Amino acid sequence: MILAPVPLTPDHDIPAPVLTELTALYASNREFHALSGDFPDPDGIRPEQVAAALADELADPEAEVLLARAGGRLVGVVVTLARHPDPADPDPWIGLLMVDAEAQGKGYGRRIAEDVERRFRAAGRDAVRLAVLENNPKGLAFWTALGYEVTGHRPDRERGRPCAVLRKALGEGLGKALDEELGEGLGEGL
Repeated sequence: MILAPVPLTPDHDIPAPVLTELTALYASNREFHALSGDFPDPDGIRPEQVAAALADELADPEAEVLLARAGGRLVGVVVTLARHPDPADPDPWIGLLMVDAEAQGKGYGRRIAEDVERRFRAAGRDAVRLAVLENNPKGLAFWTALGYEVTGHRPDRERGRPCAVLRKALGEGLGKALDEELGEGLGEGL
């Protein structure tokens, strides 16, 4: 699996073929979009809506939009934030991790999360945080299975939706385990 930044045109737009892939990935996650309310019609997600949903992150120098590819196919997208807007929060954040519905259950989400953790650890970060919508038990189960712990509950900054905030320490022992996994090919493309 290869994790790389979304390419942009000279005008800082997502190239049409990549936007088409991202739109298909977003559309495949109808259940999530129905509960999140991010799109007015989860059955009719359009390219311009996906471009608009990613525009702020693509313009933010503290954010990264990374595409996960396996066998040349887009299997996931992850959005990270090096610094939270709250200056009291020292940790980087994972703002979104979405795996194509057809690729779910094959370990891609776990591998993407591990690769992101590895990147933050290499940058000298001690922990990573994220928020999961309270009405998303599958998301909460996924993240807690990866070792993230609920540290609190609060509304999200954008829409005020109730969320669980999770945090995972990126300690040295975790680094050793990931280094061992690298030897098994899990870190390809980094």
